[in-house]
Amino acid sequence: MEVILKEDIKGLGYKNDVVTVKPGYGRNYLIPQGIAIIGSESNKKKIAENVRQAAHKAEKIKQDAENLANSIGDMVIEVRTKAGESGKIFGAITALQVSDALAAKGFEVDRKKIEFGSSIKNLGEYQLTLDLHKEVKHEVTLSVVAE
Repeated sequence: MEVILKEDIKGLGYKNDVVTVKPGYGRNYLIPQGIAIIGSESNKKKIAENVRQAAHKAEKIKQDAENLANSIGDMVIEVRTKAGESGKIFGAITALQVSDALAAKGFEVDRKKIEFGSSIKNLGEYQLTLDLHKEVKHEVTLSVVAE
């Protein structure tokens, strides 16, 4: 079943993408939740027209994301947390903590756009991906240190 996404869904696609999903997932979840619409020819034409009209606005959003990625550059983000003597931290590092650390340095990044390779439960350095735009992804280094 083809559906047109009305918002970004991690692992499925971005807004205005036409994706193929299983019929039950489309009928029972995506469409009733307002996340997607049926991918009929008339809906595809409407979306194509809306995308064409919003192209200049989308280009500005992409340019802003690229500027943010360039300004962040190779910065190392430091997060302080409580840890045991073995280097294991209490709990795990969350996207909210990383987002707050970026905000403290003057960069506003939504916590939903921060992707971890795996959960961070030890002190050390890790690579994170910032999904700033569907075409702009930026790698940063996270340094987890004890308080």
